Amino acid sequence: MMDLTSLIPIGGIAVIIILIGVAVVWIIVKERRSGDPLQDERTQKINGKAAFYSFFIGLYFMLGLLWVLFIGKIVVGYVILEATPALIISTLVFSLSFIGLRWYFNRKGDI
Repeated sequence: MMDLTSLIPIGGIAVIIILIGVAVVWIIVKERRSGDPLQDERTQKINGKAAFYSFFIGLYFMLGLLWVLFIGKIVVGYVILEATPALIISTLVFSLSFIGLRWYFNRKGDI
């Protein structure tokens, strides 16, 4: 049974998600009204290259995580990590590697 103390964090998370969504929509509308192109050829190339490398970083991370969980199940005899933390960690690796690589390629200059 859920009580009030467990509903407060859920409501807070929902409010944060809604505020982030409103902010993203507001930024997109503001950029479209400015008249400047949203992405030029260089930005598209940077995003594509960052996404390419980020995909393989995340894929290899997930394969390594799967290997660790598999070995842990065989050697130790129980599950070391549950599904929820594994998914959160994998999502963070994918997204943070993309953001970091996009920043790196943008600062690097020529691609």
